[in-house]
Amino acid sequence: MRVRLLAVGTRMPAWVTEGVEEYRKRLPRDFSLQVEEIPPGQRGKNADLARAMASEAERIRAKLRGDEHVVALEVGGKAWSTERLAEQAEAWRLAGRDVALLVGGPDGLAPELSAAADQRWSLSPLTLPHPLVRILLAEQLYRAWTLMVGHPYHR
Repeated sequence: MRVRLLAVGTRMPAWVTEGVEEYRKRLPRDFSLQVEEIPPGQRGKNADLARAMASEAERIRAKLRGDEHVVALEVGGKAWSTERLAEQAEAWRLAGRDVALLVGGPDGLAPELSAAADQRWSLSPLTLPHPLVRILLAEQLYRAWTLMVGHPYHR
């Protein structure tokens, strides 16, 4: 199973890239994580936010593959414990489908993109900075994998 993180935002600081890469390299080939950056919509003074979000949604949809299980990450999604994430990951693996995790831009995901997702997941009721979300996701996916295989990382 491959997990693709489709995240709005480009040019992350080095600490983000290094943090994500640390967990990516720990994951096995059959549970790999790939990060794909989506250019953000045009924002600025007097910007049309709905248009920016629609532009981001269009770019995300263009990257989606028809056979992927799509999970929208958003505050209004369902909160999962690490153990529940491991159960979800095992279910995704057993279903034989790759997974696409979607992270929107500064204003979140376009409502139609969220509505079309197979699942909606909330990492926290807190508003988290997007660079930190990438590292948090990579670490939690690694932790979930360790639970699935009985590795002692999660104690």
